[in-house]
Amino acid sequence: MIRKIRKSELSELLELYSHMHTQDDPLPNKHRIDEVWEIIQNDLKLHYFVLDHENQILSTCHLIIVPNLSRGSRPYGLIENVVTHKRYRKRGFGKAVLLHTLRYAWDNGCYKVMLLTGRTSDAVFRFYESVGFSRHGKQAFIAKP
Repeated sequence: MIRKIRKSELSELLELYSHMHTQDDPLPNKHRIDEVWEIIQNDLKLHYFVLDHENQILSTCHLIIVPNLSRGSRPYGLIENVVTHKRYRKRGFGKAVLLHTLRYAWDNGCYKVMLLTGRTSDAVFRFYESVGFSRHGKQAFIAKP
């Protein structure tokens, strides 16, 4: 079942995120995490979808719907933090959650959805192409502080 994450599932989400990168920045203290989670829960533009299989969150992604004044004032979407639990990969869970998320974006009037990946393998590129993304559409530029 694919659904929006529940407020009470923060710890499950954070555990799933540990399967995304072999190294990541350390989490801040619990108070700061709870503050950020509260902001996320209250922002109607932020959508966290999860694939729940046998009462376990196995796959997720995060969609931001951005209001826009071009393209007929239609919004666009950004997808981030696509991850499936390591033990459950290659079973279609990631694909299912991405397809669901794209449908949600289209149903909410998005004229496009963008996704960036730091991965460079053809298998990852083929995975994203299998749900409708193109690696040839535009060039991404990233700035970091």
